Amino acid sequence: MSHIIHDLIASGDARVVEQPAQVRHQVEADRNFGLPTALYGATVGCYLGFLLIVGSAFANPVLAIPMAIFVLFIVAAFGVPAVWTRLAGNTSAPQTLGEFETRGIMTSTGRLAPKDATIQVLILPVLLVVWGLAVAVIAAIVT
Repeated sequence: MSHIIHDLIASGDARVVEQPAQVRHQVEADRNFGLPTALYGATVGCYLGFLLIVGSAFANPVLAIPMAIFVLFIVAAFGVPAVWTRLAGNTSAPQTLGEFETRGIMTSTGRLAPKDATIQVLILPVLLVVWGLAVAVIAAIVT
């Protein structure tokens, strides 16, 4: 303590203030991804559908293990976050389809309409299924 402070305290000239209020430092846990569960289900369905199409088109015992690994990766990629959203302390819930249809979703670039958000989420999985179908048809025609 500096000698100036010590002198102020000793002379009684120090100003006494109230103790600051306790500040709550806990961060609210929001482990929700903001989209309805149905969109995630459709995404998983498209990815697994692609594997089903390709696995059926090129059925070979050698592909059994890689296909099983891909299925495990997809299930883990969507299953772990699904479990994570249900952990204790998470008070948030995903939007229902009705809420999603009326409000859309807020992104870092602004609010997206439900149609636009659905297209943005499902475009890659749907294109992957279409690509798998195209490859399967081409392989069937060639052989």
